Amino acid sequence: MAAGTVAGFIPGMERGGHAFVRWKRCFIMEKIITRRVRESLREGLRQAAMSAREQGQLQFEALPEIVLEVPKEKSHGSFASNLALILAKVVRKAPREAAALLQANFPANHYVARIEVAGPGFINFHLNQNWLGEVQAAILEEKTAYGDNSDLAGTRIQLEFVSANPVGPMVVVNARAAALGDTLANLFSACGAGVEREYYVNDFGNQVYTLGRSIDARYRQLLGQTVDFPEDGYQGDYIYDLARQLITERGDSYLALPEEERIASFRDFGYRTILAGQKRDLAAYGVEYDCWFSERSLHEQGTVDRVLDELVGRGLTYEQDGALWLRTTAYGDDKDRVLKTADGRTTYFIADIAYHLNKFERGFDLAIDIWGPDHHGYIPRMKAALAAMGIAPERLEVLIAQQINLIKDGQPFKMSKRRGDFITMADLLEEVGNDGARWFLLMRSPDSHLDFDLNLVKSQTNENPVFYVQYAHARIASIFRQAAPENLPAADLDPATYWDEEEEQLLEKLAHFPDLLSEAAKRREPHRVTGYLLELATMFHSYYNRRRFISEDPGQTGTRLMLARAIGYVLQRGLKLLGVSAPERM
Repeated sequence: MAAGTVAGFIPGMERGGHAFVRWKRCFIMEKIITRRVRESLREGLRQAAMSAREQGQLQFEALPEIVLEVPKEKSHGSFASNLALILAKVVRKAPREAAALLQANFPANHYVARIEVAGPGFINFHLNQNWLGEVQAAILEEKTAYGDNSDLAGTRIQLEFVSANPVGPMVVVNARAAALGDTLANLFSACGAGVEREYYVNDFGNQVYTLGRSIDARYRQLLGQTVDFPEDGYQGDYIYDLARQLITERGDSYLALPEEERIASFRDFGYRTILAGQKRDLAAYGVEYDCWFSERSLHEQGTVDRVLDELVGRGLTYEQDGALWLRTTAYGDDKDRVLKTADGRTTYFIADIAYHLNKFERGFDLAIDIWGPDHHGYIPRMKAALAAMGIAPERLEVLIAQQINLIKDGQPFKMSKRRGDFITMADLLEEVGNDGARWFLLMRSPDSHLDFDLNLVKSQTNENPVFYVQYAHARIASIFRQAAPENLPAADLDPATYWDEEEEQLLEKLAHFPDLLSEAAKRREPHRVTGYLLELATMFHSYYNRRRFISEDPGQTGTRLMLARAIGYVLQRGLKLLGVSAPERM
């Protein structure tokens, strides 16, 4: 087993019949125990209400939706419902009186220790150890698959992210988009969706032509010619690097070519070389794509012209000042948009329409794009164009990865300017490493600006959250390196007899992990995972500092090893979803 995997913690863990995988297996009927518990409580409340109605205690025609929440205060139980407060208006009773009647009619439940009426009429459920036993057994059975669910099963999602123009190195905001997109794809997969990661290569149009002109100017300058650099050309030493590579490979032979042919050659060489570098940087960052989609292919295969003709044929366009316009205002945009300029050139907008139509023609139910911070205004026009083509706008989601401010020693920090007036993604990763970069770029909502403290990211202290979480995993690994075969739990061990309040709280935290993953996926918020892992690690470190895991009491030792084992699986799974390593030694 490779280093860093929890499965290597205890020798013999895969042996059939071991208590780790067999304990109370009979209670495991589905993966997500908390959902089964919630459903049993909802059904109990429904039965209680119907029983109260049959006895004439409550009068109503239909029950409202029964909602269960996790209380913020542990003293309020594991779950709480406001059903009585909502029902009170219908049955014309005080909320606490309605709650008391529901409490009195609530049927026997495998998970419920006691029910209390609290506050203005909340019904609080205090659960027994049955559900926590099932949770622990489920984790030890499913290992690092714990948390998988089918909430998005049957949904095909195309996730397009980064898609940096191939005219220069990727910058820091691209690192944020890469971490966000890759982690979302992991979360969608964990929730049962079919996901494809896609990179849209902008290899057509003025930007790559300008790249060719920029390389051409530097190429000729390096060969001794006096050449004015284009005013709109791409600055940075990377253009010199490309020109020097051309000279190394072919000398001055390109000077014999006509100017337009030479620029076209430099354009193709430049964007392909830069794109290859982007692929290497992303792969080194742990990001792999299923598809690299060429914008040029849309033009060469006639897709752009076909879509343009279809828009015209539907009567959705008009001509003005020699240009062809799309009536996007009819579909919610603030103004109409140009599809073809007066000189006959198609715009980026029509190519983007063709590209997004292509996504849905490939059978995706949902397309999610991650764009940079300067693209907010582009969202309404893109949705309007899809609506004009008969595609529901909500099938396209656009997330914005906001800008990042690098901080060092309390001050704004700029690393290398060798590649121009920007900080590259490669620079950042060289400075702080993949784990630190991915964690810190994911720990805030993507639409919020982020101050990235380089000193904190690189520190190996408890103030560094990624270090703190990884250290919890490493501590668990160290426990099992010390464990001898005789420390392993006996086959007939019932750990619930040894749990104290702190251990039950840890198990309850683990119980909510599958729902946490589902919420993070549905809300497109990977920072929920970083927050959860930090809370779990904090709870574990506190527990670890007050406990001996290997003692003379075999029952207590086995119980604590089982709990540590379960925590280790969840920490590893959460870190892997984020693209962060789970070391066994630190």
